[in-house]
Amino acid sequence: RFQIGIGCSGGGPRRRTKRGFRRRSRCRGSGQAAGVAAMFPIGPADISTDSEEGLSDISGSELDEEITWIEWFCHLKGNEFFVEVDEDYIQDDFNLTGLSAQVPYYEYALNMILDFDDQDEQLREDQQPLVETAAQMLYGLIHARFILTSRGMAAMLDKYQRLVYGICPLSQCEALKQAVLPIGLSDLLRQSTAKVFCPACREVFCPRSSKLEALDGAYFGTSFAHLFFLTYQHLVPQVVLSPYVPRLFGFKIHRSVKDNLRKQREQAQRRLLMGD
Repeated sequence: RFQIGIGCSGGGPRRRTKRGFRRRSRCRGSGQAAGVAAMFPIGPADISTDSEEGLSDISGSELDEEITWIEWFCHLKGNEFFVEVDEDYIQDDFNLTGLSAQVPYYEYALNMILDFDDQDEQLREDQQPLVETAAQMLYGLIHARFILTSRGMAAMLDKYQRLVYGICPLSQCEALKQAVLPIGLSDLLRQSTAKVFCPACREVFCPRSSKLEALDGAYFGTSFAHLFFLTYQHLVPQVVLSPYVPRLFGFKIHRSVKDNLRKQREQAQRRLLMGD
């Protein structure tokens, strides 16, 4: 895994290199300056360590600008599915209620996200990768809450309209180029990977993008997609999709055939549970 070390002997911000980012030397809530020393992971495992493939949208003169950890993280290749969470939102402790119990090294991870360096105890070098992973997990969980707000939803609207999350794989929806939204099957970490929801057929599918499927479903949550279409009702397709009808030699298969097959499966499952 490629990592970056950013450090300075005294306080004050540093301009980032092509793979780094600005660190602001200020303590959370106190405004006191502190020394800066941190290492951060690039993110997805397939990011190159000897080229600029890790940055999806940052190029040219932008590489000379100072950016925050959030901007850096969201511009990494494979992280374009995230929106940039407002720092004001993250600094409001009410919005982070309950997250400290879900994420290890919570305070260190939060300070990494906000570019703070106010920890009294310095981590050992072997603990740093754990904090890096925790920061990504924490950002994902904060992201799931932020996209439920009006500002977060507006940012997701832009990605939805640009088909960032792809189109529905169902044949009828695919013909309409129907956009989809990411959705989680659980709000808890490590329960399932991210899926996509189609507002036309109202089905959930595995995303076509392997990078999106590699993300935890909790980073988008179970409620966002539905709240999104309640908010932007004009985006809900008005077309009525006709269900696929199986046929043999042009004739519809009688409904009783499906009922018999279903009963056979149920009987087989009962026998399996009873150990027959």
